[in-house]
Amino acid sequence: MRFLLFLSESVIPLTIFLIVAYGLLNRQNIYQDFLKGAKDGFSTVIDIFPTLVGLMTAVGILRASGFFEFLSEFLKNLMGPLHFPTDLIPITIVKMFSSSAATGLLLDLFKTHGTDSFPGLAASIMMSCTETIFYTMSIYFMHIHVKKTRFTLTGALFATLCGIAASIFLASFMV
Repeated sequence: MRFLLFLSESVIPLTIFLIVAYGLLNRQNIYQDFLKGAKDGFSTVIDIFPTLVGLMTAVGILRASGFFEFLSEFLKNLMGPLHFPTDLIPITIVKMFSSSAATGLLLDLFKTHGTDSFPGLAASIMMSCTETIFYTMSIYFMHIHVKKTRFTLTGALFATLCGIAASIFLASFMV
């Protein structure tokens, strides 16, 4: 156990040391490369900022308006035979747009049902095996100017559906 704690505390400094050592061995100007990377990163942040603000605003509006509660009630009869807890519907939808907003909903779910409940366990597993599809696609594809995404959305939605099904399946064994 102590080795794992040591490893978790030292992996980032060790990685930085290895990168710097590699650059020095290859006679690279590490400081200039770092400054160039930081400048490029700052440009990327400025490019994606409007999209990020738009996504966060949309999720906040939907959450505050009660839309997710309405959707949960609407889908309750459809999800009943699938043994899908309707309390997970808002988290499932929001997770596709924003992980931080989904984490907020997850904390609300924990307050209501508890962390060791079936919805709490299923939501915890689901948070780790699903992706922020629309956020990722909008940020990365916009930044590199991809217009034709082909099967990216279909594949990502299918992978998310598989992750949701796996989380329900795994959580059913833990309760």
